[in-house]
Amino acid sequence: MVILVRKDLGLSRGKTAVQCSHAAAEAALKSDKEKINVWRKFSKKVVLQVDSENDLIKYKKEAEKAKLVTALIRDAGLTEIPENTLTCLAIGPDEDEKIDKITGKLKTL
Repeated sequence: MVILVRKDLGLSRGKTAVQCSHAAAEAALKSDKEKINVWRKFSKKVVLQVDSENDLIKYKKEAEKAKLVTALIRDAGLTEIPENTLTCLAIGPDEDEKIDKITGKLKTL
């Protein structure tokens, strides 16, 4: 699983952690049970950065085209950013090669 986080929002570390947690949980809940069992055993999660909301949407479309599970997270607006701000996107869990074809050139957060 990878989680893409918008760097243009300037989120605090705590807010980033919470948003990534939401994304990971949502993607896991949407995923096939067999893939979840493999993922839990190897527990690979990578957090990468993107520049903007447009990037999140672009990568979501690419992942869905590749038939990967996605979870796009909108913030409730209770703390640092306005309500409905798109903050991050989880892709997977799935095979590393499938996800890397889409996100392999992105930098870690």
